[in-house]
Amino acid sequence: MKTYSHWIDGAFQAPASNAWLDTFDPYHGEAWAKIPKGNAIDASAAVAAAKYAMRQGPWASMSATERGKTLRRIGDITLENIERLADLEVKDNGKLLAEMRGAIRNVAEIWYYYAGLADKIEGSVMPMEKAGIMGFTMREPIGVVLALTAWNAPLNFLALKCAPALAAGCSVVIKPSEFSSVSSLEFAALTKKAGLPDGVLNVVTGLGHDIGAPLVEHSDVAMVTFTGSDTTGAKVYAAAAQHMKRVTMELGGKSPNIIFADADLDLAVGGAISGIFGAAGQMCTAGSRLLVQNSIKGRFTDLLLAAARSVKVGDPMDPSTHMGPMSTAPQYQKVLDYIDIALSEGAKCLLGGKPASGPGIKGGQFIEPTVFTDVSNDMRIAQEEVFGPVLSIIGFEDEAEAIEIANTTLYGLAAGVWTGDVGRLFRVSKALDVGTVWGNTYRTYSYMMPFGGMKQSGIGRESGIEAVNEYLETKSLMVSIAETRPENNFVPR
Repeated sequence: MKTYSHWIDGAFQAPASNAWLDTFDPYHGEAWAKIPKGNAIDASAAVAAAKYAMRQGPWASMSATERGKTLRRIGDITLENIERLADLEVKDNGKLLAEMRGAIRNVAEIWYYYAGLADKIEGSVMPMEKAGIMGFTMREPIGVVLALTAWNAPLNFLALKCAPALAAGCSVVIKPSEFSSVSSLEFAALTKKAGLPDGVLNVVTGLGHDIGAPLVEHSDVAMVTFTGSDTTGAKVYAAAAQHMKRVTMELGGKSPNIIFADADLDLAVGGAISGIFGAAGQMCTAGSRLLVQNSIKGRFTDLLLAAARSVKVGDPMDPSTHMGPMSTAPQYQKVLDYIDIALSEGAKCLLGGKPASGPGIKGGQFIEPTVFTDVSNDMRIAQEEVFGPVLSIIGFEDEAEAIEIANTTLYGLAAGVWTGDVGRLFRVSKALDVGTVWGNTYRTYSYMMPFGGMKQSGIGRESGIEAVNEYLETKSLMVSIAETRPENNFVPR
């Protein structure tokens, strides 16, 4: 068992409390590493290092092009360590090894993308209403950024937050989930090998109330970017608002996956299966509400059940496994509780509905692929985020009803639309109150495309060029170039 320390100012530093937390392998159900149990002292040390790096260290004087080259080297070193990083992610959160290898390659591409954007950040020359005045805008880094990342995809979230922040010229303090911190600590050490100056990227670990809260409230943190549940996000948002910090929030979802009668049903079945059983349903974009047009509901349900029965649950290191364990013990129990709630509300369980057992299953955190029907959209199973391999089938008559059902939720993160009618695809996509719509596909992600939610699914956007703007301030500069001194205009502002 390896014992880790915080990564602060380019070095591993023991926690001020001299205390550590166990981190558990979800597959074996055993502790495999120890992470620091951080507190406010550690939080202050990390923020101080980040502030110095940004204001006075080499990062402050580095050109945008040089910053971009540094980010590119981080992408290179990520690719060089795919196997190591993928293995750490599997041990930390139980994701499939094959999926994690692909995910780490994507992490490298995120760093490459923002490396290319680093020296494309430009200001403007503005036309002014008065002669003899030149107006300019400059884009400047907002300051020290606090990144709070979730347990289901630590390195992906780290890249999506840190790469654009660093491209903008900011420095970052990362506080990963206490359930999956190891990969972030090891990745931070790799960035030093890539030439990232000390203090630009720091990782501190521990419990939210011990170290997360002091970080959010720290006066030298200019911005908080958070990924997690809407409940926790609301608390972080409220705390940040007390100090007028900028925030971005990537929160929960209850995404509708809408199947029209004219869809390619075989493709739609594949999209529905991957949309809910991929990553054991532990995705903010999980297509947990399957809306199926009534005229094909029976046929489609049969096709779906046949496919779902073939989902192999087991060892995430086994390449033949389709679905691994729940990442944490609390999440495992939460999903079982929601299954009980669904049954108590009158939903009919067609498949699964209980802990999984059998060859290759260890650790006690496996749940069978579960499918419910006879679900109405007002049931808790259809309105609340389960974050597990639990699918609710809901019927609809026509386009208007599908849109109404899809939008009747507090969330607005993503949706899928399956149809052979291009006009319908665009009509429905426009009508859906979500940040991302997938047409005749599901779980198709791109670091080039903005991603974020409406309603209680979040604030701001990650990925794409828009993400860099989240980490920039616009400064206006007006300069007199008149040959004669102008009269003062006393216009109150």
